[in-house]
Amino acid sequence: MFKNVTIYRIAPGWDATLESMEAALDAARFVPCSASQDKSVGWAEPRGEEHGPLVESVAGQRILKLVIETKAVPGSVVKEKAQEAADHIEATTGRKPGKKETKELREDALQALLPQAFPRRGSVWVWFDMKNGLLVTDAGSQGKNDEVVTALVRAFDGLALTLLQTAMTPQTAMTQWLATTEPENDWPEGFNVERECELKSADEEKSAVKFTRHHLLTDEVRKHLTEGKLPTRLALSWEGRIGFTLTESMQLKKLAFLEGVFDDRPNDDESGFDTDVALATGELSQLIPALIGALGGEIEPGAALPGAEPASAPAKPKQEAVTAVGDGDAPF
Repeated sequence: MFKNVTIYRIAPGWDATLESMEAALDAARFVPCSASQDKSVGWAEPRGEEHGPLVESVAGQRILKLVIETKAVPGSVVKEKAQEAADHIEATTGRKPGKKETKELREDALQALLPQAFPRRGSVWVWFDMKNGLLVTDAGSQGKNDEVVTALVRAFDGLALTLLQTAMTPQTAMTQWLATTEPENDWPEGFNVERECELKSADEEKSAVKFTRHHLLTDEVRKHLTEGKLPTRLALSWEGRIGFTLTESMQLKKLAFLEGVFDDRPNDDESGFDTDVALATGELSQLIPALIGALGGEIEPGAALPGAEPASAPAKPKQEAVTAVGDGDAPF
């Protein structure tokens, strides 16, 4: 769980019990794709125990697991099979299929090939922090987050979610942190800038530069900033306990609990899930408010950002490829 973090605010007024959540999810349990099905989305047991609960409560935190299975057939193979059918029609009837019929032939070819396609299965962890009114997912792309939010809203009546919004955009904050010559005065308390970042220009060329394993508080980096390049990703650490990459869209990627955080974890498989959940959510429950504070505090969804400059607004992030995660993966 939590290789990536996206934070949502749960709208006031929604307060479901464990029992009502379990009943709602039970109607949408995960079922593998059928022979002719190209996608299946559903809820699975977080502990991996067959017929177990779909909502786990650990140290007051509620944990869910959404499973997404897809089957893909290469477009070139579909096109080739459809062309074979079109050639057969032309050879036997003397006419070429029209656009509508060609489309139908491709759909038929896809349905015929799907049973042979190898399914890919991925999972997304979902954490309900009911006390603080937050929902956290570990989806690696906005497209996958959209799937999670859609599944949640369908399952739970009255649930409304909005992406967490802060007074200062991550991009503005990252720019300030990289531009400073006095980190002891200008960096937020508890946070350190690490050795990786990505800068992109906002012009038509979209020129970009990446720094990896590189000291960032240099004239070279500041020169790129003065030339108009803006940070889209920046590696940070917090209190020497969690490392992550902050993105312009307020996602935390490459999340890693640093040395010492899990040192006291017992080597007990039976309680491993509960221990991992308790430790990880406990650490993140401290990191998230610290990060919100570093970005000027949370503001109401849809509110105008104080002093925001349109020219510095980040572009809409592109969707990224998501690596499927096996069902046997540990929750952390």
